[in-house]
Amino acid sequence: MRAIIARKEHFNAAYRLHNPDWSEEKNQDIFGPYNNPNYHGCNFDLEVQVIGEINPITGYVMRTEDLAVLVKTQVLNKFDHKNLNLDLEEFERLNPTIENIAMVIWRILREKLDPKLDLKIRLYETERNFVEFPAS
Repeated sequence: MRAIIARKEHFNAAYRLHNPDWSEEKNQDIFGPYNNPNYHGCNFDLEVQVIGEINPITGYVMRTEDLAVLVKTQVLNKFDHKNLNLDLEEFERLNPTIENIAMVIWRILREKLDPKLDLKIRLYETERNFVEFPAS
């Protein structure tokens, strides 16, 4: 039997959406307030889902304590109260859209999980705007 365990967390980060190959006008047209040269702050809600077979001996897909530590050490410690453009090498050449942030978090966690487990990230930019990665 397969099950999903999930961990919900929160982090704050600043970022700027900007394409250096475009004019300031085009950047403003496409990215609006997210193109602020002084950066844009956001309060993100993160849900990490781990999907896999329930171990018949332990009853776990993965210990929730282990998932909590993994998310804290690999994501929160890296992203929380950071300027994504300036502080994270992953965004040196990658625009920190919500889609790209979710993808980067997925890649970070994916390499730390047992390959037998599936992983899904849901990242909320607001209560009503979120992205899931990978897409179903």
